[in-house]
Amino acid sequence: MKSTILVMEDDSFTQQFYQLLFQRAGFDSLITDEGDKFFEILENSKVSIIILDLNLKNTYLNNEKVDGITLAKKVKADDRFNQIPILIVSAYKNLTNGRNFLDETGAEDYILKPISDFNELLKKVNNLKLF
Repeated sequence: MKSTILVMEDDSFTQQFYQLLFQRAGFDSLITDEGDKFFEILENSKVSIIILDLNLKNTYLNNEKVDGITLAKKVKADDRFNQIPILIVSAYKNLTNGRNFLDETGAEDYILKPISDFNELLKKVNNLKLF
């Protein structure tokens, strides 16, 4: 059985990139930019890893605007999902070592955008995946 990656990304080009990359690498991917659908997928699917963009421009959960930090905190606070590893993806160049975002969100790892080394992304995913 293939591992399933849940991707929260609001850019359609990046969504297509993830879909193609993970398909070629042998993963199933579920991609959304909707907060409510994100948690619906978590409740109904066996997710191996979450890839979470921090800067979500138009993402809402229960009719409230949310960002990736908020979503990561909610995942890690929920006993049903908190064992699922989270890989933060951010374009914030001021991440010198990513420690602040990892501490704040409870995520296990991060990678900076733009992703130019696809092998590095896949290595991080393989190192983190739950099943």
